[in-house]
Amino acid sequence: MKTHDKVAIVTGAGTGIGKAAALSLLQDGYRVALAGRRIAPLEQLIAESGAGARALAVSTDVANPASVQALFDAAITAFGRVDVLFNNAGVGAPPVPLEDLTLAQWQSVVDINLTGMFLCIQAAFRTMKAQSPRGGRIINNGSISATTPRPNSIAYTATKHGVSGLTKAASLDGRKYDIAVGQIDIGNAATEMAERMASGILQANGEIAVEPLMDVNIVGQSVVYMASLPLTANVMFHTVMATKMPFAGRG
Repeated sequence: MKTHDKVAIVTGAGTGIGKAAALSLLQDGYRVALAGRRIAPLEQLIAESGAGARALAVSTDVANPASVQALFDAAITAFGRVDVLFNNAGVGAPPVPLEDLTLAQWQSVVDINLTGMFLCIQAAFRTMKAQSPRGGRIINNGSISATTPRPNSIAYTATKHGVSGLTKAASLDGRKYDIAVGQIDIGNAATEMAERMASGILQANGEIAVEPLMDVNIVGQSVVYMASLPLTANVMFHTVMATKMPFAGRG
């Protein structure tokens, strides 16, 4: 396992894509602050990784500004700085017809996927512009749904389209602080959230079809690649997906 002085924060680190990215960053030598609403999966990840003091578990609600600030404060106290934020925490709504989605279901997705991502970007900006050496990298977890929706997914799709706007605006605003901002759009990584793809999922033509999945660790490798670039270079949009999933030509 490599070691170096770089520090990363990963939100939504307890399961799925966040866990895979956190493990990949730890294996690449990063010290990593692992954020999630439940502390037990984060502590289990640390035990599995063997990272010891190079990993820190922080219970975090990304929709709460005070909780986000506490996450960054904890990372700085433990590790001294923040070089990379993988802005990954996200949720979906039940796959119901648009007209049946409740306001509470809509608001929950907006609070986490959009407002939560903004709050983490804002905290990263405040940290990265003030530290020495200045700057850092933010990688937002978009989705293929940031480009093309699935049926019955208006809340998730709208927020993921919004993530692309956050990425573009933050990339522009980060230039003066040496902060590089990019986005990874993921399609059908084999996680708990994607299990329904393997058993069949509604297609745009009304059919139910099984969709191919890819190893989630490929996403972790992609995050490490994006993080490894010098701050003079930026991958603004990176799409990684199961090769044979319906995306090009979807619908």
